[in-house]
Amino acid sequence: MSSPTSAPPYLDEARIERLADLLDRRAVPFKGFNLEALDGFLTALAVSPSSVPPEEWQPVVWGGKAPTWDDEAEAAEVQQLLMGHLNMCTARVRYDDGDLPDHLAPLMWLPEDPELTGEEALREDELDVGADWAQGFFTAVMLREAEWDRWLDDHDWIEDIFDGLDRLASGEAINPEDPTAEPMPVDYRERLGIVIDIPGMMADLNHHRVDALTPRTPIRRDAGPERNAACPCGSGKKYKKCCGTH
Repeated sequence: MSSPTSAPPYLDEARIERLADLLDRRAVPFKGFNLEALDGFLTALAVSPSSVPPEEWQPVVWGGKAPTWDDEAEAAEVQQLLMGHLNMCTARVRYDDGDLPDHLAPLMWLPEDPELTGEEALREDELDVGADWAQGFFTAVMLREAEWDRWLDDHDWIEDIFDGLDRLASGEAINPEDPTAEPMPVDYRERLGIVIDIPGMMADLNHHRVDALTPRTPIRRDAGPERNAACPCGSGKKYKKCCGTH
């Protein structure tokens, strides 16, 4: 089985098209992932509280069981594509929002015209932008559900990220003041706002993952604010985008 270190560091356009075609033919008909869902799935693995080995996550990609490939060459190619995509997602989450190179951008469908001003300008099937990506993300979360739950219990900002992604996945927004009320539909503009924030959300999760895995020697000093807390300088910005950048 191919390892991440022997696979390409990211997928170029030709490899992306090849992987998308394989998924459409060999995964989607069997309730597996399309390319966008796979991108969300692998991104969640990249920021997971603990690692998930390929032999555990790869069958999920194809709907529960990997296909029988035509020959060893095709099987090896598929491994290179999957592990290259994982490398791409792992590299992506190391960048804060605003610094992400174009070649590491999320593989997510967006309308061709970013200047559309109203939902009436979009077809009905264009209104669920980000849904497949978020559903893929949550599928990976379920592989380490108990560990993610501990993070969610301890950090409100992680719960905020999950709430946003849940809006993409479900298309509904629950009223936090009255959870029993009828959920409100999430419109296209709200979806797009969440999608734009995804690289920053994933960078925050990756910072947290690295911090959680880093052994620490206790030292006496004042604890600094969390990355997503309001900056103590009074600027009104988040600490990570203000004094936390120094």
